[in-house]
Amino acid sequence: MLEFTPIAAEHGALLRGYYETCNYGLCEYSAGTKLMWGERLHPAFAEAAGCLIVRNELEGEFLFDYPVPGPEGDEDEALSAIEDWCMEKGVPPVISVVPAVKAPHLLQRYPYVGVRNVRTWQDYLYKAEDLQNFAGRRYSGQRNHIKKFYAACPDAEFKPLTAEDMPLVNRFWEDYGQEFAKADDPRAATELELAKRTVGQLDKPWFFCGGMMSGEKLLSLALAERCGDTLIIHIEKALYSYAGVYPAMVQAFARHFAGDAVWLNREDDAADRGLRTSKLQYGPDHLAPKYHFAPQNELLCHVKTLPVLTTERLTLSELTEEDIPAYNALVLDGERNRWWGYDDVAGLGGPVEERSFYEVAKRDHRNCAAVNFAIRLEGKLIGEAVLYHFDYRGDAELGCRIAEEYGGHGYGTEAFSAAAEWGLYGVHLTRVVAKCFKENEASRKMLASCMRPAGEDETYYYFEKKV
Repeated sequence: MLEFTPIAAEHGALLRGYYETCNYGLCEYSAGTKLMWGERLHPAFAEAAGCLIVRNELEGEFLFDYPVPGPEGDEDEALSAIEDWCMEKGVPPVISVVPAVKAPHLLQRYPYVGVRNVRTWQDYLYKAEDLQNFAGRRYSGQRNHIKKFYAACPDAEFKPLTAEDMPLVNRFWEDYGQEFAKADDPRAATELELAKRTVGQLDKPWFFCGGMMSGEKLLSLALAERCGDTLIIHIEKALYSYAGVYPAMVQAFARHFAGDAVWLNREDDAADRGLRTSKLQYGPDHLAPKYHFAPQNELLCHVKTLPVLTTERLTLSELTEEDIPAYNALVLDGERNRWWGYDDVAGLGGPVEERSFYEVAKRDHRNCAAVNFAIRLEGKLIGEAVLYHFDYRGDAELGCRIAEEYGGHGYGTEAFSAAAEWGLYGVHLTRVVAKCFKENEASRKMLASCMRPAGEDETYYYFEKKV
């Protein structure tokens, strides 16, 4: 089971161990974004299967980054770990944001999935050489602005900034505050404070920072981080009163820090009209999609109401209030249910009442977490079959129990087979799985009669039935 640790400044080196060679190309896959926007995204990390797994929380919803593998990382195993954690917590395994290169894999992994790719959050990707050279007709405007800037500030030059330059940086923030045109915009004001805090970490070796100087005055600054073949620009600020300083800084920064990077990522525009206009003027090669994958299970897609299943002797149908006394007796039979695999009394959140177990079954169905069939003989409830643990990849687990006084007549096998067939052909599952304790010989024989063996461990025998 994954255990998550909230990301803090001291985890920067650990994150960089994964992000340094990550070629996803999106700003979310960087230490700078996680640290700068931590108060909004509430990121937490875990390591599993040789991968970095990051869980974000936004407006009460858990959103997982696509796993970032280390040298021996197994992305599929990491995705399975995410799915297991979500199943345990009762939440859907939403993967967001997903880079374009990984989207086909998730489309294959999840039979039913909602996918979004919102324009607002797409990152602007530029060829490094384009911003280094501003060559060609499309960059004539930038070249003209740069000429005007150097004409007005002939002594201007680009200066790399380190932790020793923090006094210079602090004076820049004072000057910038005097010209800040969006002081009344809470979102812009918050972003400025986060930028200041992030630039305060110039002692971190993975951050590149620099700006345009004129005499003793810093006119602009930018901060970036190299991730794989992409230089991700986290922060760009300049004094508006110095015309042309922005394109001069963009070019000088790219020339000084891009090195052999293929791409420069200037992040998204967050639906800000001014930012969008500015970023488009620099001629992005493309806008990098950020896919939001929200897998759905088969219950949500196919089961609106529970059907009635019939066998030679039995009927499987929805639990009703009339079933409550017999259902309670079934659930509370401790000796019988030691083979069920869990304690039904646990986790109710309060004392056991007459309707407790009935309400849990109904809630699980409403939440598309499980379906409970009442197994009936001549109309009377004698057991239940439960299809649960939908893994969002086409599998679900089936369990079946029969009241003690009706055991030994093959009712369990009959009901189990009917529920499994419905799961495969009515719910459109790819596979129905089941398990039993090794000590439970009767259950093992029942499962073996209608499913194929699928392995064992110290505790269980496993079985499966496929389409």
